[in-house]
Amino acid sequence: MDLTTSTFVHLLKWSNATIMYFLSPDAFKNGPRMSNFHCKKSQGLLIAACISPRLLCILYHCGPIITLSEGFLGDFLSSLMAPIFTLIDITGMPRRSSSVTHHNHGWEADLLMVYSRMGQWLNFLVCILLLVKTEGLTVEITYLTSAVAKGAVCLDGSPPAYHLDKGSDTGVNSWLVHFEGGGWCHNVTNCLARKNTRLGSSKQMATPLAFSGIMSNRKQFNPDFYNWNRVKIRYCDGASFTGDVEEVNPETKLHFRGARIYVAAIEELLAKGMKNAENALLSGCSAGGLASILHCDSFQALLPKGAKVKCLSDAGYFVNVKDVSGKPHMETYFNDVVTLHGSEKNLPTSCTSKLDPPLCFFPQNVVQQIKTPLFLLNPAYDSWQIKHVLAPTVADPGNTWKACKLDIKSCSAAQLKAMQDYRTQFLSALPKSANSSSEGMYIDSCHVHCQSELQRLWFMDGSPELEKTKIAKAVGDWFHEKTPFHNKIDCPYPCNPTCPSNKDLVKEL
Repeated sequence: MDLTTSTFVHLLKWSNATIMYFLSPDAFKNGPRMSNFHCKKSQGLLIAACISPRLLCILYHCGPIITLSEGFLGDFLSSLMAPIFTLIDITGMPRRSSSVTHHNHGWEADLLMVYSRMGQWLNFLVCILLLVKTEGLTVEITYLTSAVAKGAVCLDGSPPAYHLDKGSDTGVNSWLVHFEGGGWCHNVTNCLARKNTRLGSSKQMATPLAFSGIMSNRKQFNPDFYNWNRVKIRYCDGASFTGDVEEVNPETKLHFRGARIYVAAIEELLAKGMKNAENALLSGCSAGGLASILHCDSFQALLPKGAKVKCLSDAGYFVNVKDVSGKPHMETYFNDVVTLHGSEKNLPTSCTSKLDPPLCFFPQNVVQQIKTPLFLLNPAYDSWQIKHVLAPTVADPGNTWKACKLDIKSCSAAQLKAMQDYRTQFLSALPKSANSSSEGMYIDSCHVHCQSELQRLWFMDGSPELEKTKIAKAVGDWFHEKTPFHNKIDCPYPCNPTCPSNKDLVKEL
């Protein structure tokens, strides 16, 4: 931890102690807290600053404090905090001022006065820390401008993009290619709205982008892939990189070219060194997780012969079940997506030769024919699927599922039964041949969505476990064929105490 970071952490410790003392002198008996927001300790340092009831604590689960001295941020914060540091001596306590009238509270009055002057500064500093997050790695964006001539463009016609953090040491010839997720657009109105967001235009994409979880470059947070070439392909086509319609409507100017984006991105990465890959993992989250399934075999075909190539789908196993009103909502939705985007020709022919093409957007109809080793990471109570597949708004006009969809602990007995029935259908839709040592499966009972990208869920103290195995270890052991941990299915909710609720995760971010 460098000097700037140490001073900042000390400042957080001091500010927390000050405000806690004045709000509740007895608070320290059971540990500092404010209202319903609890601060936690990490490595002996109180890094949470409960400055106001509206400001969330910086939780222990977010990981270690970042190194603030790196780049412009450190310089900016150092200069920003300079006037504050003049009020604090080496012990971290505010200096006494002769202009202060001391009453019975003594130094406490000094603290309160100084805190009143520093409140806005502290709020801003903590917000900076929350925004930057704790992993500290941000990766610049690369625009695939050369792909535009090939028609590989986002919904609005802008060039596709990706982020690449190059590998090092033993990982220079290993590649992790990760598809970003973000749902789909199934009609012109929906796609037009999406066109002006980061999910439809590279002009709206954040740059740089934070890498965490499976994308982290820190061994303690990502033990098996930290030094690989790690790539995140941005998602801006709205059909899991499968669309390909040549014509562009002159009025809407919508481009449906997801499949071309996929090809252009992979060709670019091959030219940048992936053609020499010894190890390669194609992964993705949500709609990106679906893409990693649909493109799994084609990805392997483009890599060198002899390379170890596998695929990981995180929260991408969307199942074809009826919603709470008894209607096949998701089947209708996927039919619209495939039709609008012209995805049929880019779906696995092993499926489209037997079934109606839109049904081949459902992994359960595709995975049995995939030849490349595939790992399925999915919660049996996936929060996105509960919200949009089981209980979509159209099937719940009275909004009776609202609280339940936000927090599984708020579900009624009838709603929990519906979710347990959904879990049964989900499990029955999983591949039956998953006993092969080349296949992998980690189906926990958490009410979350996408577990590989969020550090809290991927790998750190307090992460979910299945048979005492965290997700990162299960995936790493499967890829490197270290141990026989391959196919694990959790017991029904609420049996797994290591699962955080979706609501808890929101609090921790």
